[in-house]
Amino acid sequence: MVGFGYDVHRLAEGESLVLGGVAISSPIGTVAHSDGDVLLHAVCDALLGAAGLGDIGEQFPDTQEEYRGISSMELLARVVSMIAQAGMSVVNIDCTLVMEAPKISPYKLLMRQNIATVCALPVERVAVKATTSEKLGFVGAKQGAQAYAVCMLRTRNE
Repeated sequence: MVGFGYDVHRLAEGESLVLGGVAISSPIGTVAHSDGDVLLHAVCDALLGAAGLGDIGEQFPDTQEEYRGISSMELLARVVSMIAQAGMSVVNIDCTLVMEAPKISPYKLLMRQNIATVCALPVERVAVKATTSEKLGFVGAKQGAQAYAVCMLRTRNE
């Protein structure tokens, strides 16, 4: 099974920035009910979609206080557990972050390792890429961040 995920978060000064489970020092961060990790949210949506388990908003609604400030690494762990309970496992994950700043090159390996660890994958099966929007649109104006993810799952008997 193949899944596709997308997420977007508004950016604001004074907010924290967590991407791929890594806290990044930045004057701007994501505005969100959880920790706002746009990259992991896209990964969660891809995994949930591939498993036919809905999406992150259905599973972890922002209307419930129990999810306020929750780590997206915890959300990812819960999603992986749900997939395992459904008799599936993750084969690979490929994700792309779209932001003008900050540059994430120094953090990409740690992001890959974080995702790989939670998903019980070799790090080689997790790709984290980044690009800008060439100063176009809300991302280009540094008003928001986007992330895309695609994944493959297999059933236990495959």
